[in-house]
Amino acid sequence: MSQSLHLPVLPDNTNAAPRGLAPAAASEALNPSLHSELQARGVRWSAELEPGVGRRGGAGPSDHEALQIGGQTLMVPVLTRSAQSSPYAVEPFRSRERAEGEALLTRNGTPVAVVRLPRVPRFYALSTATGIPYFKIATLHSDRVLATTVLQNCVRFAKRETSCQFCAIGQSLSGQRTIPRKTPEQLAEVAEAAVRLDGVEHMVLTTGTPPTPDRGAHILEESARAIRARVPLPLQAQCEPPEDFSWFERLRAAGVDSLGMHLEAVTEPVRKRIMPGKAEVSVERYYAAFEAAVAVFGRGQVTTYVLAGLGDSADAIVLAARDLARRGVYSFVVPFVPISGTPLAEHPPPDAAFMHEVLDRVAQELSRAGLFSQDIRAGCGRCGACSTLRSRERPSHDGAAGA
Repeated sequence: MSQSLHLPVLPDNTNAAPRGLAPAAASEALNPSLHSELQARGVRWSAELEPGVGRRGGAGPSDHEALQIGGQTLMVPVLTRSAQSSPYAVEPFRSRERAEGEALLTRNGTPVAVVRLPRVPRFYALSTATGIPYFKIATLHSDRVLATTVLQNCVRFAKRETSCQFCAIGQSLSGQRTIPRKTPEQLAEVAEAAVRLDGVEHMVLTTGTPPTPDRGAHILEESARAIRARVPLPLQAQCEPPEDFSWFERLRAAGVDSLGMHLEAVTEPVRKRIMPGKAEVSVERYYAAFEAAVAVFGRGQVTTYVLAGLGDSADAIVLAARDLARRGVYSFVVPFVPISGTPLAEHPPPDAAFMHEVLDRVAQELSRAGLFSQDIRAGCGRCGACSTLRSRERPSHDGAAGA
């Protein structure tokens, strides 16, 4: 994840039923299969609408818009090559009866659903005393989730032979949409404003990997400590497994509520091909780190991010999710979306049928293990906007996992 100028806050009343559409269309707006297809194929953005406020480039859900459909926030590609040829489009209403911030989702010109469009967050208008705009320090991912990349450089990104082929961490920096290093004081200041002005509910602290054995845990620790001293905001920290697992205790003591360590791909051959530098930290080492982290943060409070569509089979992803779920780790599986300017810019995204199968089966494994996104205290899995995994979960309990 990283930050850029515009990220959304969605309007209120998000559970209102779509108005003016046939009942079948209103029902389709709630269909997880439609949501998966939107995330796989993207949407075309009508030139008649205000320019999109999505993130162009960067290391997170870039080239997307946060759209609300059927009461659910989805990060949907709008700037990718596949989106330009998508049968789906977001268009303005021709009637004046529509509420402000609403638009029409169509498929081959036929209305499908009403969508709600994002607005620019209030805290984006502010700057630090030294003149740094708040949006260069942290941004909103989805409607109530603040996120930042504390260190906007990565030791792996610097060398072509070690960089992750899907990563664009340097793009927002080169585009002057962020700063290289966010200080703990800056992050605490922006977090307080985002909570006060935009109702932010949790925050993600991620980082490029520095050339140190802690792999970023140290700067995440000091950032978390400063934020929690200023505002009681639930936090997720994200980094590669540190060499010394005692960092997990230090992160927890600093106020981190959940921890993300991202595999991205689950099989060694795919990892070595797609992320040669990161693959030097083996899957076996990740599993050892997961078990150590669960002992500190609790079941369901340790997550991993899996990009479906990089080459892992559906069976491989599901088996990994099952194995991790038994260890108390929530696998947040999302469709791979190629980002412009990266080596995988022309790599095709996974089709909707593949994602439908994978996400249904992963949701079953998570449910069997008693792991649910609603119980994650902070982070990508709790937000859920980059995937339709959350809508496929079948919670059968009243308590919170890992509490």
